[in-house]
Amino acid sequence: ARRAARAPAARLGVRAMADESEDAPEGVEQLIDVRVGKVLKAYKHEDADKLYVEEVDIGEAEPRMICSGLVPYMNAEDIEGKLVVVLANLKSRNMAGVSSHGMLLCASDSSHESVELLVCPPGSVPGERIKFGDWETTTQAEAHTENQMKKKKTWEKVVTQLRTTDGCVAAYKELHMATSAGPVTCASIKGGTIG
Repeated sequence: ARRAARAPAARLGVRAMADESEDAPEGVEQLIDVRVGKVLKAYKHEDADKLYVEEVDIGEAEPRMICSGLVPYMNAEDIEGKLVVVLANLKSRNMAGVSSHGMLLCASDSSHESVELLVCPPGSVPGERIKFGDWETTTQAEAHTENQMKKKKTWEKVVTQLRTTDGCVAAYKELHMATSAGPVTCASIKGGTIG
């Protein structure tokens, strides 16, 4: 009888935990470190057909090496020289022998057949942290460390609410992504997911 009495409570606890993970806490978008990056070089990965390796200036002493699965969607020339959006507080991962430290954010249509880079407006400075909301009035929390990002699943909580607007502006819920030079956009995908 005791075991049966505990089962519903246990199920409620599991349901409550699932609900918590689906609803991102207010301000969680401020915990990801999204930066302006300038792609210095982009080239095909020697050992992986669908990967590009990009060398990206995000305002650090050395460019970051980032691997992205963008070969099916664009040419290396479409990436090189662009002011992109880099998720910078991810742990390095080995991708077919190359240490990849970060992620280029892109917009995708619902079928995932069309993928476009999120780009920062001209005048954006590599290394500048991108804000969610009005540039002048929004204050940012300190970003999570790479370990906190992994442990607290911060990116997983934010990514489900990232979209492009009807004006192709990147946003978290209703908060537009912006640099000091203006909004972050993609070329043509409206209402797309971001990842």
